[in-house]
Amino acid sequence: MAESLKIDPASTALVLIEFQNEFATPGGVLHDAVAEVMDSTGMLGNTVTLVAKAREAGVTIMHAPITFAPGYGELTRHPYGILKGVVDGNAFVKGTWGGTIVDDLTPVDGDILIEGKRGLDTFASTNIDFILRSKGINTIILGGFLTNCCVESTMRSGYENGYRVLTLTDCTAATSTAEHENAIAYDYPMFSHPVTSAEVMAAL
Repeated sequence: MAESLKIDPASTALVLIEFQNEFATPGGVLHDAVAEVMDSTGMLGNTVTLVAKAREAGVTIMHAPITFAPGYGELTRHPYGILKGVVDGNAFVKGTWGGTIVDDLTPVDGDILIEGKRGLDTFASTNIDFILRSKGINTIILGGFLTNCCVESTMRSGYENGYRVLTLTDCTAATSTAEHENAIAYDYPMFSHPVTSAEVMAAL
């Protein structure tokens, strides 16, 4: 893909999904679950390097954290699946250290903070589609947590909504290497162009 990869920064957004302390920092509720894949891909360091380069090139940087009010009133009273784990672990509560974006990726002036993410798909409960279209953005580059959950859900919606979607294979992490690799091998190619951060930087 590297040779044919062309990126116009003016019409591109780098969407950083859930780079929050709960996942990305030791002590976070879900950090131990993703630490193995984070370490194996070097995803946090790769992302920090890519963000700096992309920002410099004029790519729009978007942060899409997930947060809930204390008590999780926004969710069903009987959550199941991945969101049950969030509630049981009291994770991603608004205003807490765990829900805060990791220091290395703190938003700066000019970045866009996508608000309202309460579920897995960034498009489902936020105004990201409105912002992207308002800015004339047609290419979205996705990285974050989890490879096979929020990143994958956002990728599928981006594809359905007509965006050109690039997924960062070395800026994502899941709760196991098997899940991470399976998503990249079998799901990502159906709904996106899987690329490395180095390929994106070369195209910028």
